[in-house]
Amino acid sequence: MQAQLIEAFRRARRDEGLVVLEGFHAVKHAVRFGAELVRVVAREDADLDALSARLAPDVVLDADRVDGDGFARLVPVPPRTGVVALARRPAQAVPAVRSSPAVLLEDPRDLSNVGACVRVAAAAGASAVLTTGAKDPWSPEALRGSAGLHFALPVVRLDDIDARPLLALDPEGEPPSAIPDDAILAFGTERDGLSDALLARADARIALPMRDGVSSLNLATAVSAVLYAWRLA
Repeated sequence: MQAQLIEAFRRARRDEGLVVLEGFHAVKHAVRFGAELVRVVAREDADLDALSARLAPDVVLDADRVDGDGFARLVPVPPRTGVVALARRPAQAVPAVRSSPAVLLEDPRDLSNVGACVRVAAAAGASAVLTTGAKDPWSPEALRGSAGLHFALPVVRLDDIDARPLLALDPEGEPPSAIPDDAILAFGTERDGLSDALLARADARIALPMRDGVSSLNLATAVSAVLYAWRLA
């Protein structure tokens, strides 16, 4: 049984139809937002009832149990809460009608940062997180960073984006004021920013005021600042 579970988690990391959830918070959020769990596994000493009672009384988990050595082999970095799960990856698409801004990450490099952006976007009520580039925004690293909140809104990798209005975060822009509810908010990498091609297509450029000598913000911090500028306005 234990060997079968280890093999199931190993295969799932290469299966585009499944996602790996690491830790109680990730599993909790996934359940709250309708994830279809395939399997939940807990370390034999993990007290899931106590975790649920303290952190999520609305979530009840029925888990297979493995010993400490087996649990350590399920995922690269075993979570302290002692619970992991497999869930089906939902079919998602870019919302055709948006009542809140969507976040576009152009060719992001750090998947844990992508996950942090998803977490912020879910909290702020964004309509979607969209990415371009080769990296899968549903990777285990991104899901770890989002604490399972990928299930709270569409998270979609695109070959191209043609939706409007497109607002680009750029140092040459103006401070965010009236951000349209249906805007696509585009963010580039911390080092290079957005590509010239995307900047040329933008309907407007916005910038976050920063102290002299500070050249950039962490990607997830920038996403948070812009989304909350929209939300608080």
